[in-house]
Amino acid sequence: MSQSAQREVEHDITICAPAMEVYRLIAEVENWPQVFPPTIFVDHAERGDRSERIRIWATAKGEAKNWTSRRELDPDALRITFRQEVSTHPVAAMGGAWWFEPVSDTETKVRLFHDYRAVDDDPEHLAWIDEAVDRNSRSELESLKRIVETAATTAELTFSFTDTVQINGSAKDVYDFINEAHLWAERLPHVAAVTLAEDAPGLQTLEMDTRSSDGSTHRTKSYRVTFPHQRIVYKQVTLPALMTVHTGIWTFTENEQGVAASSQHTVVLNPDNITRILGPDAGVPEAREYVRNALSTNSRATLGYARAYAERNR
Repeated sequence: MSQSAQREVEHDITICAPAMEVYRLIAEVENWPQVFPPTIFVDHAERGDRSERIRIWATAKGEAKNWTSRRELDPDALRITFRQEVSTHPVAAMGGAWWFEPVSDTETKVRLFHDYRAVDDDPEHLAWIDEAVDRNSRSELESLKRIVETAATTAELTFSFTDTVQINGSAKDVYDFINEAHLWAERLPHVAAVTLAEDAPGLQTLEMDTRSSDGSTHRTKSYRVTFPHQRIVYKQVTLPALMTVHTGIWTFTENEQGVAASSQHTVVLNPDNITRILGPDAGVPEAREYVRNALSTNSRATLGYARAYAERNR
């Protein structure tokens, strides 16, 4: 392998926050779907004090991909290195590092390094990776800056909630109902149309037209990651005007009475659209209530139909 076949690039940004605060946000990968637009879901395959293996599902130039990376965390030096164990075509190998350099007590320069090679050293593959890395790196750093610098405001705008239904049936049947979203237009009255694609096993793209209580419909697009028959996680990437982030998890937990099926949502509100959508007197509390009611209504309806399906199949 010639050295010229490997590309090395760097992106950086300066953030008005202490270095350890910024480091922590990158170290805690559970935050990433809320922080980084391309990230769909991250979980730990292995976890130690300073070393870990993480599984990442994310989009690159609009295509959903997944891979496993090993990370070494060094909070003393404020550095995190990463290396993909198995890369996804057209990437042959990729690694890099995050450096968090204190400019002052309240300012940090974040440097993001990548090194990578393309499959077969193909110039077209390399150009695709160049563009994907550049686009994602800029997006991630800008999003990191925005999230960190507006942390207090974002905390007020961020909330999570869960709806749970007890079902006298099997986890597999309930999971199947949620997994088989291509059938939802036939099975769920609030779904007007749906398209489901699974380009890679367990990684789905779901586009759906949902009916509101006033009869109008709105289109959403989500990426879903499935773990039979335990959970389905998702990230919505086309969002209604009141939200800037919406992620969720369907979980299926067997118990003595059958299965507890839950729908959890995490939302970040878009404050710029609250008065336009809900009126001049509305604020964050009203927006939280409105969004929670809308999402809960659809979740509870879906879980209700899933319960009927699973209990029929007993």
